[in-house]
Amino acid sequence: MQLTSSESVSTRAVWVRGCTVLAQALSSSAAAMRTMICNAASIQDGSLQATRARAWILRRMSHLSVRKFIIASCAGKGPRDMGQRCNIRAAAWAEQSPGMRLLFAAITCAACAGCVGLPPLEGRVESHALADTQETRLARAVQPIAAQHAELTGIHAMPRGTDAFAARVLLAQAAERSIDAQYYIWHADQTGLLLMEALRDAARRGVRVRFLMDDQTTRGMDALLSAFAATPNVEVRLYNPFPNRTLRSLGYLGEFSRLNRRMHNKSFIVDNQAAIVGGRNIGNEYFGAGDEIPFMDLDVIALGHAVPELSAQFDLYWNSASAYPIASIVGKPTPEDLDARFSAAREDAVSAQYLAALRETPLVSDLLAHRLALEWVAAKVVRDDPAKTRDPDPDRATLALAQIFEATGAPQRSFDLISPYFVPGTRGTTALEDLARRGVAVRVLTNSLASNDVAVVHSGYAKRRCALATAGVRLYELKPTRILAPAAGDLKPTAKSLQALHAKTFSVDRRYVFVGSFNFDLRSGLLNTELGLVLRSPGLAERLEQALDSLLPKQAYEVRPVAGDACVEWIEHTAAGEVRMEDEPDSTAWGRFWLAVWMSLPIDWML
Repeated sequence: MQLTSSESVSTRAVWVRGCTVLAQALSSSAAAMRTMICNAASIQDGSLQATRARAWILRRMSHLSVRKFIIASCAGKGPRDMGQRCNIRAAAWAEQSPGMRLLFAAITCAACAGCVGLPPLEGRVESHALADTQETRLARAVQPIAAQHAELTGIHAMPRGTDAFAARVLLAQAAERSIDAQYYIWHADQTGLLLMEALRDAARRGVRVRFLMDDQTTRGMDALLSAFAATPNVEVRLYNPFPNRTLRSLGYLGEFSRLNRRMHNKSFIVDNQAAIVGGRNIGNEYFGAGDEIPFMDLDVIALGHAVPELSAQFDLYWNSASAYPIASIVGKPTPEDLDARFSAAREDAVSAQYLAALRETPLVSDLLAHRLALEWVAAKVVRDDPAKTRDPDPDRATLALAQIFEATGAPQRSFDLISPYFVPGTRGTTALEDLARRGVAVRVLTNSLASNDVAVVHSGYAKRRCALATAGVRLYELKPTRILAPAAGDLKPTAKSLQALHAKTFSVDRRYVFVGSFNFDLRSGLLNTELGLVLRSPGLAERLEQALDSLLPKQAYEVRPVAGDACVEWIEHTAAGEVRMEDEPDSTAWGRFWLAVWMSLPIDWML
């Protein structure tokens, strides 16, 4: 291939620079390959000849060691749109020489994707929770009663999904100054769109809306979120984002340590006066809507003393080095018609019961009229520092789990734990065994293999199950049957159908209760950031205990230790008596095979 006089000077520059890179690569180490690949891939010129030149250079580079190429793709920085340009180069390459070169094209594409880096944060404006909200309706409703309970926090538990959804929408409708929403998951389904519409409508009234979402589950939502962010008074930031929006998964090749750490916090704060904290993300399954298997979960409305501190933790994440304005990450995607999306969501049959709940749920109207049943308790906000997202070796003494048990103290009489993803690890298993052997009544409710929506996580619990049961920890696994919504204010189930456990709560000595996002697993402990409230609430602890007493015999399998290699058996309590099972209940042979495979792998730290 030769240059012609019609080619641009910039195309000649492509060849000169590319050939220099290629010559250097012939004698390079694997560590230097990444920079060279990025240099070759990032040459700026849009002409056909320049594109062919870049493809030729990358094709020649493929004939170097494939091993070096793969290693080089695993850690890199470069222009944000490099991964998109890489698709064109790989396609052109494959067209010229199919077969093995198609494999090399894929490797090149992976290398380019690994080079994609995050943009700088220059120009991002810091903002903080509004302090002057005393004249809002919420403040006028909350402050007089809060003044009677100095240093205490008013709590109202919401086990019912419809109540939890309605409370968020109705609080958004009541907002006058600000709404801060922080979530790990916000689906673009019926409930997610209805709640986003409530935020959009609040912004149109002049309410400042700050929307912070972890980027793990935003695939396919760039246009929607960008359109939402274009609304006056709305600002959207993505936490710990994936720079390459087309080939997101390939980002793990270059930045696995960073991208493997997610913001799992969940908070919804209105006018710096009322907050919702708990285990629920935003989506149909979290509120019991649609065809998805609904999750049994728990949120609380918090008023009073804890709310400013919850706002402060939101500010900490909002202004952190991991929070990026959405426009800096996604650019300008195809415009989305918000009104059309919101209208379709309202008209969907699935939305009917939730729109009815907005009309019928008295939570917010009772709050504004001073009628909402509240328990005023001492509450401690526990949260990870956002620096945990970027620190591969955080100080364990500062993490959320340490803060939780600093607030509760070590259990002396009882410890009731509800965790959908229960991966105690070696340390956690030893700690629970020690508690049981000291005479502390330890009960654990988690998902069964059949009810767990992330089956691989079950392996991290299953491998510890024998040791825990043998030590005297009473283990229960939720049946894959639905627990229909309890009556308002009641934690007890009333009926059953398909269901999965998602609540993350525990009580200590019938005195302290934790409600929040923290799963009792190694991912929550060491990788993800978490948020919750430790409540000194004998009343709520008693209700939680009663709920477990009612739930466990009917809706959970009891796991008991047995002699022999099996080590454990499952007991189903029925009207006719106990039914004993030797295998994971309601599971298939194929599911048990994969469970055995996962149990053999050293992956607990990721679960």
